[in-house]
Amino acid sequence: MIRGTVIAFQRYNLFDLTSTPFVGLENFRAVLAEERFWTALRNTGTWVVVSLFFQFVLGFGLALLLRRHFRGRGLYQAWVFFPWAMSGFLIGLLWRWMFNGQFGVLNDLLLKTGLIDQRIGFLATPGWAMTSVIVANIWYGVTFFAIMIMAALQSVPKELYEAAAVDGAARLRQFWHVTLPHIRPTLALIVLLRIIWILNFPDLIYSMTGGGPAGGTDIITTFLIQQVIGGDYGRAGAVGLLILGLLLAFSVFYLNATRFEKAR
Repeated sequence: MIRGTVIAFQRYNLFDLTSTPFVGLENFRAVLAEERFWTALRNTGTWVVVSLFFQFVLGFGLALLLRRHFRGRGLYQAWVFFPWAMSGFLIGLLWRWMFNGQFGVLNDLLLKTGLIDQRIGFLATPGWAMTSVIVANIWYGVTFFAIMIMAALQSVPKELYEAAAVDGAARLRQFWHVTLPHIRPTLALIVLLRIIWILNFPDLIYSMTGGGPAGGTDIITTFLIQQVIGGDYGRAGAVGLLILGLLLAFSVFYLNATRFEKAR
């Protein structure tokens, strides 16, 4: 981290390591002057917010369902948790094949069901490409929320539900007044962790689209990777520090907004 910070203030190009002078804020100015950086930043907001919303809602729903005892529950749990055991890059390759405009299974299914009359270039059109990578990310991240929320739900004392039932509280009121207050600190923490991880998760996008087409799926971390591949470690270091500063500022704001310390 210290070395990366130093490089951010140097002209450090992989193709000319004979001269690596300190250049102050030059790398930061160069990065902030690039339109592609701001496009990546806007895409990052969409990528994080939409992915997080659906991952949380679907993960919460799955956790509530899997908490109940039913036949084959262990098999369903294993199936739900399966994506979390795979690497993000491999998941990206799998979804890339599924969304392929020529031989992808998704196009094939849509054609056979009559929902479309010609193949869609999911990964070749900016709007469709961003939707596609978000869908893949939602599928991957639902598991995290399902695991963590199910563990939190199991920590709620049964006596609280019994007391609420004696007081005449229906299941919905028990959920709002017993379940949610008890697991709120866990929810606050896992949402923060997931935001950080989604923002720092270029693997899936890079293996599906490489940030294309025309930067349509670039997020700030894929933009950083492109600086590294281009050999400009100085700019890459600057982007890394900008990401770190952004996440630190957001984390402080989030923990204060959710009153995490009081909740814990």
